[in-house]
Amino acid sequence: MPSTSPKKNTDYSGHESIEVIGAREHNLKNISVALPRNQFIVITGISGSGKSSLAFDTIYAEGQRRYMESFSAYARSFIGNLERPDVDKINGLSPVISIEQKTTSRNPRSTVGTVTEIYDFMRLLFARAGEAFSYLTGERMVRQSEDQILDAIISNFSGKKLTLLAPIVKGRKGHYRELFVQIRKQGYTKVRVDGVVQDIIAKMQVDRFKIHDIEIVIDRIVPDAKDRHRIGQSVNTTLKEGKGVIIALEENGDTHHFSKFLMDPKTGLSYDEPAPNNFSFNSPYGACPVCTGLGVIEEITEDSIIPDKKLSISRGGILPLGEYRDIWIFKKVEAILKRYKLTLTTPIKDIPKDVMKILLHGDDVPVAVPSVKYPGTEWNTKFEGILSFLQKLKDDGTENIKKWVEDFTVTKICPECHGARLKKESLHFKIDKKNIAELSELNIDALKKWFDGLETRLNEKQKVIAAEILKEIRKRIGFLLDVGLDYLHLNRPLRTLSGGEAQRIRLATQIGTQLVGVLYILDEPSIGLHARDNVKLIKALKDLRDLGNSVIVVEHDKEMMLECDYLVDVGPGAGRHGGNIVAEGAPKEFLKNKSTTSKYLNGELAIRYSKQRRKGSGETLSLLGATGNNLKNVDLEIPLGTLTCITGVSGSGKSTLIHETLFPILNQHFFNSRTEPLPYKKIDGLKLIDKVIEVDQSPIGRTPRSNPATYTGAFTDIRDLFAQMPEAKIRGYKTGRFSFNVKGGRCETCEGAGLRLIEMEFLPDVYVPCETCKAKRYNRETLEVRFKGKSISDVLDMTVEEAVTFFENQPKILRKIETLNEVGLGYISLGQHATTLSGGEAQRVKLATELSKRDTGKTLYILDEPTTGLHFQDISHLLDVLQKLVNKGNTVLVIEHNMDVIKSADHVIDLGPEGGAKGGKIIAIGTPEEVSKNPAGYTGKFLKKEL
Repeated sequence: MPSTSPKKNTDYSGHESIEVIGAREHNLKNISVALPRNQFIVITGISGSGKSSLAFDTIYAEGQRRYMESFSAYARSFIGNLERPDVDKINGLSPVISIEQKTTSRNPRSTVGTVTEIYDFMRLLFARAGEAFSYLTGERMVRQSEDQILDAIISNFSGKKLTLLAPIVKGRKGHYRELFVQIRKQGYTKVRVDGVVQDIIAKMQVDRFKIHDIEIVIDRIVPDAKDRHRIGQSVNTTLKEGKGVIIALEENGDTHHFSKFLMDPKTGLSYDEPAPNNFSFNSPYGACPVCTGLGVIEEITEDSIIPDKKLSISRGGILPLGEYRDIWIFKKVEAILKRYKLTLTTPIKDIPKDVMKILLHGDDVPVAVPSVKYPGTEWNTKFEGILSFLQKLKDDGTENIKKWVEDFTVTKICPECHGARLKKESLHFKIDKKNIAELSELNIDALKKWFDGLETRLNEKQKVIAAEILKEIRKRIGFLLDVGLDYLHLNRPLRTLSGGEAQRIRLATQIGTQLVGVLYILDEPSIGLHARDNVKLIKALKDLRDLGNSVIVVEHDKEMMLECDYLVDVGPGAGRHGGNIVAEGAPKEFLKNKSTTSKYLNGELAIRYSKQRRKGSGETLSLLGATGNNLKNVDLEIPLGTLTCITGVSGSGKSTLIHETLFPILNQHFFNSRTEPLPYKKIDGLKLIDKVIEVDQSPIGRTPRSNPATYTGAFTDIRDLFAQMPEAKIRGYKTGRFSFNVKGGRCETCEGAGLRLIEMEFLPDVYVPCETCKAKRYNRETLEVRFKGKSISDVLDMTVEEAVTFFENQPKILRKIETLNEVGLGYISLGQHATTLSGGEAQRVKLATELSKRDTGKTLYILDEPTTGLHFQDISHLLDVLQKLVNKGNTVLVIEHNMDVIKSADHVIDLGPEGGAKGGKIIAIGTPEEVSKNPAGYTGKFLKKEL
């Protein structure tokens, strides 16, 4: 019997390991490493030590380059060549698939259902096995064969006079002169136009601007069983001319519809044969015509342009018009008001509704405005209305104008489909009394239950059709449950997911493809996962390995490191101090090493925390009766002056409570933001804080022009410093000369970006260094101005650590850079392009920016999983920074799954007990010790182990 142990791994490729020889990408110090194939490997190390450089920029980049090399020369000419990573050679490399956090789609049309393909299979299921119902009467739609139609006519209308009509025009405008000529040529003499039977005469036509129904009169019959053959011929002809539809007209004017397609027997409403694209909200055949399949519409409403009705129009009551100026539109508005004996100084609340309607939506009566150019004459033009004008700008204006109009738009649920995204015909195809949109709103857990035993609720024909499709759907739902995503629903847009969730969805999709012999590289898939679900994720990764794949994970999670087959630690420090392999081996051997990571794993080092929990200032910020999404009337009390942790399994309602309810309320209160919070009853304690700062993981900029120096504001001070240099004063250079965003000092080839964007047809866009300035961003003259022997470009290339010593005598600059160093970002360079920062790094840049500002001691900071991408050592730095903030009297509210942070908090609020519909309640409150003794929920159990 063959051995099943995964130790000896010569697979079909003949290689036992993936050998990387001489890697020098970024900060890697010419390292060589052999990673065993077909095993589950974790690469770990301090932030910035070079883990990603090894996994993504070396191994993945080389794999992708080799894939590109396999294209024909013709195809490659469109794509361009990919840069070869700086490595001597890599042996034993399989095809590589990377699952990163940054590659999720920002498109509102991408949903969990479309990415996992579950929705595509459901579309097929509904197109082939769905039952159609009429949206007018709710009756089941029927389709009949020619024989069934013939039998129905003979049995139901025996002995009655009937006229057989073939519909050819249904509800369309036109004069149809040619059509009548054509019908006459075919030998028919009568037609029924809009319910009236007429003879066809020469040059016959109808009113071209009215909507018409036209049918050909094929035959007049008195149904009788013995004339079956003759009536059958007429029915056949009628079906041919009417494209599968017959209307039987009785003498008293009653009509009866028969069809070979789906038809409502009462009203004659017919549907097209269903196809999968009839159920797709991304196809014109299925999407709701009003919202084009988005489920929401952007609308400019009266309330959004007139927030305060006590103001008059001249005082700026209508926001887009602003205060009175001597311009055309105010003169028009004045002329309309004059007609109704009103003026521009009348408060808007006193203007009658019908007059407001004309101002907002316009009317057809010309408005006379006196001409400035030709005194004594008047311009008579129609007024199109302020809302209509804004709508036109929104559709056809320039980018800047569209942005301006966006301030007045409100997102509303589509009034036609009520958020279901599909046409009404598509929503009336049902299986077991549910339509496809209702299924998309169920969470994955509930969806699984609905699909379980579905066969018992289907008829024989449906069972045969659905058998294979159901197998595929169940398999994919199973994979999503395996990676702990049971609380999501298929309609959830991909852009609203956290980095970890999106990664786990792609992981589930990959497990579904059942590929073998592939190298998967993942970037921290455990982000956003509660310790409970981590077990599921590790099992999913092991399943990938057991199929015969190699799995490399860049990860800081303790469980994951101990469960893997092979562990590689890159370090010892960050940036220049890293880039070496400090330790490697199976977890058991690894623990005997003396590297920082192994010390944290075997318990020699631990993240310290104070047993003394702060009581806070004694005052609380209270949010009462929150009911958004899955929250069950939650009352949240945050003790001020403490480090408070919000915990709970994924999907338990943490983000709904904090990001979508509490933060928008505070943001509206302090900064007049437009984002509406989810429903709640009331909030108390707003007077006790003076501002709110949210530090999330969204990028600090979407282009290479954004960087840590510009974001923190240090770059403005650095430019001022360079403008003070004697050389700059002699040449007359001002601060603007040292900006890479304006003309003057920058390199004009790349317009100061240092990189040029190469647009790829089929792949993500690629940035290449500018060949004129060699990525220095500035022209030669600007670079000649130096401070302590360094040009402005050299300063941007410095790491934060170097900059701290370089600017030690410039307190204004130092304060901003020092905080970057404190949050563990000493290894990034000041000018590092924002597009290359990970989510966790971007979050820490924002945190550092906020820390460098003078705080008032009454600020509320909200952080979402700040430990993302952090090693044990970095977490301990971060906690020091957060504790400093709280010591000054501020309140820090952290949403976190990391037990090291939770055990260091003063106050823990645990939501749960499960995700989705089974969550949304606060199940434990108190100090970490109190929560660990609480049997409800999962956080307590894991916290107990830590404490």
